[in-house]
Amino acid sequence: MDTPALPSDADLRQQARHLAEALIAQRQVVSTAESCTGGWIAKTLTDIAGSSAWFDCGMVAYSYEAKQAMLGVRPQTLEREGAVSRETVIEMVSGALANSAASLAVAVTGIAGPGGGTPDKPVGTVWIGWKRRGGYPKAEVFHFTGDREAVRRQTIAAALRGLLAMTTD
Repeated sequence: MDTPALPSDADLRQQARHLAEALIAQRQVVSTAESCTGGWIAKTLTDIAGSSAWFDCGMVAYSYEAKQAMLGVRPQTLEREGAVSRETVIEMVSGALANSAASLAVAVTGIAGPGGGTPDKPVGTVWIGWKRRGGYPKAEVFHFTGDREAVRRQTIAAALRGLLAMTTD
């Protein structure tokens, strides 16, 4: 069984350009809420000249306290479900929209490694959430492989694919 190719910087740039074209065509604006990617999704998007026309803001919320303060994640959600969970990513993506002027948002939370994994949430477990303003959130769990950078690259690619899919819904 072949392992899928790791997304390169060029691959991520191409995905971001396709998303930018779709956002411009639909007059949509996006925001990001990131934990395990540390702002890399926002960087990938804002590396494109003219991104201010369709990118509002990126929030990096790594700690429980930041997730609560910046994105409105409830303390009981973090205590009961943990930071890497469907419930947390839904609250993160909802908070990204509530605290921005964006019409679409993506949120990511996961365990990029090399440590931090558990038997029920091993390294490579990542939750991604997407939401359109006024709509219902969608969340999906991924189990990526590889080292820290590989997990993060795969997370960014999946987050961008999901946003692009939202522009064609």
